[in-house]
This record gives sequence, structure tokens and C-alpha cells, in this order.
Amino acid sequence: QVQLVESGGGSVQAGGSLRLSCAASGYSYNRYCMGWFRQAPGKEREGVATIDRDGRIRYADSVQGRFTLSQDSAKNTMYLQMNNLKPEDTAMYYCATDRDACYSGSWRRKEYWRYWGQGTQVTVSS
Repeated sequence: QVQLVESGGGSVQAGGSLRLSCAASGYSYNRYCMGWFRQAPGKEREGVATIDRDGRIRYADSVQGRFTLSQDSAKNTMYLQMNNLKPEDTAMYYCATDRDACYSGSWRRKEYWRYWGQGTQVTVSS
């Protein structure tokens, strides 16, 4: 079965950096979209970045230029390098996968994604 396991979260001060990892298993990694989402307390889960089957990457405007999505297909692992972190980046971060969600104009909506990890907490203090 599909499994997604996130790691790398933690607590940092504003301006700091973290690198999240998402290890995937149980399916053909290269045939699926992959995405990073986050959910702050009291807010909806929203898409942060996504990569499609051809390696094209899209970002939410709020993280463009600060976050970088990458992957190691040989390891079935996706990463999110987060630099210049801000207090408003504080959230639970999730990775997700789906066959086609990343091709939608609404890829940032959680309803389009079928499989989810358990999440990793990121806390940024000012």
C-alpha cells in the first residue's frame, strides 16, 4: 500500500532554514504527482509546492524564492528546502501523492490529492 513518511521538521528562529524529507513506498513513484502541503492551526490545509511526472515544479506565491522542492527518484524521496523562514510558515507540513492532482489549476486544494503522510511540525519563532 502507499506509504508516505515525512521527517525533518523542528523549531527554528525567523530567518533560519529546515529541510523536510518525504519517503515514499508502495507505488510507482515516478508515475505520480508529488506535493507538499501545510496546515496552520485554525486554517485550511494548502498546497506549498508540487512536482509533476515530468519534473516540472510549481510553488505557492507565499513561498516562491524561499522554498525549493527537489527529489531523488532513485530513493523515492522528495525534499523541501525551506530558507528564510518566517513565523507565518509555522504549520504541520504534509507530503501527498496522486496520479493527476498536480496538473490541475487547483492543485493547492487538498481535495484533489488521494494519499497523505502523517505530517511533520515546523515552528518558526520571531
